[in-house]
Amino acid sequence: MSLYDIPLTTLDDEPTSLAAHRGKAILLVNTASQCGLTPQYSGLARLQFKYEEKGFTVIGVPCNQFGGQEPGTAEDIQTFCAAGFGVTFPMLEKSEVNGENRHPLYQELVKTPDADGEAGDIQWNFEKFLISPAGEVVARFRPRTEPESPEVIAAIEAQLPA
Repeated sequence: MSLYDIPLTTLDDEPTSLAAHRGKAILLVNTASQCGLTPQYSGLARLQFKYEEKGFTVIGVPCNQFGGQEPGTAEDIQTFCAAGFGVTFPMLEKSEVNGENRHPLYQELVKTPDADGEAGDIQWNFEKFLISPAGEVVARFRPRTEPESPEVIAAIEAQLPA
């Protein structure tokens, strides 16, 4: 099954899939509103602004599995992200990224190793996966890697459609 074929739901409770972004580079990130890493939303919003016209999008996936740091409703999350960080990128419904109820998208994503060759469970909020315009996972960045770090920028720029 292609990543594009996995059914998803937006934070607005609308059906979607990654196929809606086919041909774009995608940085998919599990997010939380009450985490020490929450300020990464600012960097993600800047990436969206900088590269959106070049065929790129960030997609956020709220998750409450790490310390209960995303307890809000969909409306709470949308308001927090827009008002607090200027988030304009798509957000999916709150999902589990680890365990027996892991979302099917994350069942596929966690097979991808990071730069140290380690695959498996999501470590914490703000773990990032870069998906190529062809729908392949090409990089995995652990939570403490800032969205605007040189390695993330280089990886995104290498995947921007010509």
